[in-house]
Amino acid sequence: MSGLKGAAIESRAVSDFSRVMVETSSALLQSVPAGKMTAAAGQSRKLNLDPDAVKNGLGQLVLTLVKLIHELLERQALRRIDGGGLSDDEIEQLGVTLMQQSEEIERLRIEFGLEKEDLNLDLGPLGTLF
Repeated sequence: MSGLKGAAIESRAVSDFSRVMVETSSALLQSVPAGKMTAAAGQSRKLNLDPDAVKNGLGQLVLTLVKLIHELLERQALRRIDGGGLSDDEIEQLGVTLMQQSEEIERLRIEFGLEKEDLNLDLGPLGTLF
């Protein structure tokens, strides 16, 4: 893995990024001693470097993070409402904002062709995102 130190991607072209990813994954796979790779790890040797798939994967990642932040904002809003720190107008404005945010996340999910499960995260002992 020492050959990976200092590797940087400075090109905006997806094809250059794909080339670096293939080289990086090859270097990583070569660093695993023979016979030490499990069947599951052996299956992950193939990367889908189709530009459309990369775009969709990046969209899924970003949308998953946005969904996580949205869920955290909703939980914080409920804590503030339960704590009595907001006026009725602030509660109304917060509710409308969170609802619009949720609708936009849903619109983007559909635009990227993702299922609701695609945005779910396993948070370990905390359970899943939704």
